[in-house]
Amino acid sequence: MNNKFILTPYFLDQHLPKLQNITEPDWVLNTQPLPAGDQQLRMTALHEPIAKHVAESLRAGNRPVSIAGDCCATIAVAAGLQRAAIDYALFWFDAHGDFNTWETTPSDFLGGMPLAMLVGRGDQKMTRALGLQSLREDRVLLTDARDLDPEEKIALRESKVTHVPNVSGLLDDPITDLPIYIHFDVDILDPLEAPAMSYPAPGGPSVSELEQVFHFLGRAKEIVAVSVSTWNPDLEGSVQTQKASRRLLDALGL
Repeated sequence: MNNKFILTPYFLDQHLPKLQNITEPDWVLNTQPLPAGDQQLRMTALHEPIAKHVAESLRAGNRPVSIAGDCCATIAVAAGLQRAAIDYALFWFDAHGDFNTWETTPSDFLGGMPLAMLVGRGDQKMTRALGLQSLREDRVLLTDARDLDPEEKIALRESKVTHVPNVSGLLDDPITDLPIYIHFDVDILDPLEAPAMSYPAPGGPSVSELEQVFHFLGRAKEIVAVSVSTWNPDLEGSVQTQKASRRLLDALGL
C-alpha cells in the first residue's frame, strides 16, 4: 500500500508558512486563498480538499496521510473515509480530550472540540458542510488525554468512547477487529522530547514508548488512514519536535 500525503500548513484558519518546509516532492500541498467569513467557513475551505484527497487515495487502494496544524482536520479525513465507504474505528492519541462543546469549554477554543464534533456532539457546522455523518462513540478509542477540562472530563466519562489513559495499555488489548484510522497530536509526547507545542501538558509518553505502540499497531491492525496534528514551527525546539514526529511516522510504516 502506498502512502499519499497531504500537508495543510494552517493552525485553524491561520497560515503557518514555516510548516511548508517539511513538504516532500510527492506530497500534496493544501494552500489557497481563504474566503471571507467566519472561522469555520474558512476552515471548511481547507477541509474539502483533504476530504477529496482521502477519498481518492482510498479508492485507488492507497493510504491517505493528513498532516495539519490542528486536530480539526480530522473532520475532513473522516469525511473522506465516509465518501470511500470505509468502515473503521478511530484511535485518537492526544494529551487533550478535544471533547469539549460550547457548553463545556472554559476557553471557547475551537481546536478543543473536534472529537466531540465527530461523534455528533456540540457544533456541527463543519461536519454538515462536508456531509459527514456522526461516528458512533463506541467506534472511538482515546488514549492519554491527561489534560482534560472539568466538564469535558465528565462528558467523556459518561460517553461510550473508550478511554485508555496509558498508551502502553494498547499493547495488551486488541480493542477492535475493524480497520483503524489513527490520529495523533504530537503534543501527546512528553514536552521534554517534543517542546515546540503551543499547549504543552506535563508528562506523557516518551517517543520510544509511543514508537513501540505504533510498531505494534502497524503489525496487528489494518491502518486505513493516518492524520497528524503538528508542532508549532515558530517555537523553539521545532527541529527536535519534527524529528520526534518523523520517528513516529516511520514506526507506522509511513
